[in-house]
Amino acid sequence: MPKLRFKEFDGEWRMSHFGKLYKFYTTNSFSRDKLNYESGKVKNIHYGDIHTKFQSHFYLNNEYVPFVNDNLDLSKIKDEAFCQIGDLIIADASEDYADIGKTIEIIDINDEKVIAGLHTFLARPFSKETYIGFISHLLKSWNLRKQIMTIAQGTKVLGLSMGRFSQLKLNIPSLPEQQKIASFLSAVDEKIQQLTQKKALLEQYKKGVMQQLFSGKLRFKPTPSLRGETTKETGESNYPDWEEKRLGEICKKIQDGNYGASYPKSDEFIKTGIPFLTSKALGSGGSILSDKIDFISKEKHHELKKAHLKIYDVLFTNRGANVGAIAYVDETIAHGNIGPQLTLLRVNNEIISSRFLLHSMNSFTVRKQISSQDSGSAMNFFGIGATSKFKLKIPSLPEQQKIANFLSAIDTKIETVNQQIEKTQNFKKGLLQQLFV
Repeated sequence: MPKLRFKEFDGEWRMSHFGKLYKFYTTNSFSRDKLNYESGKVKNIHYGDIHTKFQSHFYLNNEYVPFVNDNLDLSKIKDEAFCQIGDLIIADASEDYADIGKTIEIIDINDEKVIAGLHTFLARPFSKETYIGFISHLLKSWNLRKQIMTIAQGTKVLGLSMGRFSQLKLNIPSLPEQQKIASFLSAVDEKIQQLTQKKALLEQYKKGVMQQLFSGKLRFKPTPSLRGETTKETGESNYPDWEEKRLGEICKKIQDGNYGASYPKSDEFIKTGIPFLTSKALGSGGSILSDKIDFISKEKHHELKKAHLKIYDVLFTNRGANVGAIAYVDETIAHGNIGPQLTLLRVNNEIISSRFLLHSMNSFTVRKQISSQDSGSAMNFFGIGATSKFKLKIPSLPEQQKIANFLSAIDTKIETVNQQIEKTQNFKKGLLQQLFV
């Protein structure tokens, strides 16, 4: 029996095999170049979209699903191959165990023609023992995830077979209890979706505000107004005009991290000690990912003398896929150290504030400079010389402070929502472990 159960239910759960509840039907193998988002008569569920964007409870109107190109012959597709409400679409291939067997359950397709595509299984219930919306949750439970990961085969790419998938052991309760569990978990999913949408709207709002602020269309005024110290008129302000300066003119120090023979070896990283940051520790919006920070001894820290961090420094990712990512050094990582993928920016406080620099480095103007020089190669590198040549427009220090405070307040709201998302996701993770056998 499950550890957590709704009090109105006490009957035994019944064990069955997936193959006794669901039958597999033919799917197609259309690649991305056979699909489009403009027009067509039949829509196609691609396994990549199951991995990256589709909700486990699939409502066609809520998802962005491509059409099959009209020039393809679909006459050989049997009626039974078109998706129906209650069907499961299972991704049978993945590069990692986390996504192998990821499943969506068709809840509504708006009477449109939809087919399951490349690297998917189409499974349809042939008994009335399962409640629509329950099995997709069950397949996320730890018991089922362990079974799915066990039957996955492959080296670089993992794959599933219908035969092995049919042998999965499912413990299922009565239909009323299935409905109760599905409804409860769906409510949690809806909460996560609402919070995710709220976060996206805040990020979109911040992006729009930054474009206006750093283009001069939106200016702050020295004297507070009733509407929050801003004007959206012609950009007029009582503050002085902004000046264009290069990063090297406004920083006292620009220094990349330690590399070469002195770089910490794997056995020199320890559980606690002096924070040692690499590019993996920089998150979005200037955040530091605390669980991605490595640690070194005091002795190793003193040996690596190039880039000792101080509070209020700004970090810049100078290479790789995450090039341009930035972060602010607070008291938690001050007096730490960095690897060669990061560049330390230490400002001249008489010209620019660290907080303003953080936001300015995320502005469209600077991002454009980065992207224009970024080849997209993992070897692409912004050395100290190239970094020091970045051009920024700098307002007076009082206006910098207002801009930084305003944008940081939005960041705080975004982070609060992000924490709520993580908390709700962890809550759901606990439910998936306790509501199922």
